[in-house]
Amino acid sequence: MIRVLLADDEGMIRSALAALLRLEDDIEVVAECADGPEALAEAQRLRPDVCLLDLEMPGLDGVEVAERVLRSVSSRCVLVTRHARPGVLRRALAAGVSGFLPKSRGADELAAAIRRVAAGGRYVDPEIAADALTDERSPLSDRELDVLRAGRRGETTGQIARTLALAPGTVRNHISAILGKLHVQTRQQAVLLAEERGWI
Repeated sequence: MIRVLLADDEGMIRSALAALLRLEDDIEVVAECADGPEALAEAQRLRPDVCLLDLEMPGLDGVEVAERVLRSVSSRCVLVTRHARPGVLRRALAAGVSGFLPKSRGADELAAAIRRVAAGGRYVDPEIAADALTDERSPLSDRELDVLRAGRRGETTGQIARTLALAPGTVRNHISAILGKLHVQTRQQAVLLAEERGWI
C-alpha cells in the first residue's frame, strides 16, 4: 500500500483528489492538509511514502515544503499545479521533487505518477518537459532569486535580510542588480516578472 499525504489549500480540490485516490486499491491517503506548514508538520509526523503537494499554497509553497520534507523525511514528493510554467519545473527538480504535473491531468495519470515515484522513479508531464527545453532561463543568480522570494509579499529590506541572514546593504545590492538585469523599475515589478516566467 502506498501511503500518500495530500496538500492543497482549495478544500474542494483537496477533497476530490483524496476521494479519487481512495478508489485505487494500492493507495491510502493518510493526511489531507490545507497549507504548507501543516503539510510539512504532518509529513514529519506520518512519514508517508509520497507527498502530493499543490505548488501554490499559503505559508510555504509546494517547492519549499518539498525541500524541507526531503531534508528531514524519506518521503518522495510530487507537485501538482494549475500554472505549469517551465521555470517552476526547473526549480522543483533542483529541490529534489520526483514528480511534476498539471492539475488538468486525469486521476488515472495522477495515480500512475504516484506509483512510479513511490517505486523510485520520476514522472514529469511530457508537455511541461518539452516547454522547459525551449523556455528562457533566469538571468538572476540563486541568491538574487532567494531575495525576490523572501520579499515577494512586500517585506522590507530589513525583513528580507533577517530571513536570509544577510546584511541589509547586501540585500540592497542584490535588489539593485535584480532591477538592472530585468530592466524594471521596482522590486514588485521584478517579483511579478519572475513569477510570470516561473523563476520563483
